[in-house]
Amino acid sequence: MEINPPAKVKITHSSIENAGRGMLATGNIIEGELIERCPVIFLTEKDYPLAKQTTLLNYYFLNEKEDRAAIALGYGSLYNHSFEPNATYKKSLEDGFIDFVAIKSIGVGNEITVNYNYGNPEDKKKLWISEIPEYKSNL
Repeated sequence: MEINPPAKVKITHSSIENAGRGMLATGNIIEGELIERCPVIFLTEKDYPLAKQTTLLNYYFLNEKEDRAAIALGYGSLYNHSFEPNATYKKSLEDGFIDFVAIKSIGVGNEITVNYNYGNPEDKKKLWISEIPEYKSNL
């Protein structure tokens, strides 16, 4: 499968306080549009417990059973969290990919956010990492 770099996003300083970097739309993105397909690197059973004790804790993805972790390449680990996201991610860990897809139309200049709770836009459970800043929409 061919993977192309994302055409409508760029990495920039996030508007979310204390978030650092974030992903900004450089073109209009329509609901349902694939924003980015990211290949992943799997963490081994030996590496996973170690990764939880490092900065990687803020960047890896788990499957719902929490027995397999992966680091998204491309910009995949740089999309910030919101409980009011405009995108989601769909994991195909068996295939070695995580897809980021718009769940709302995203205009030029808007930051792209996902809900870190397994990509589920409706899941409002407290995050496992209290230090992760949350994007609060002003809409």
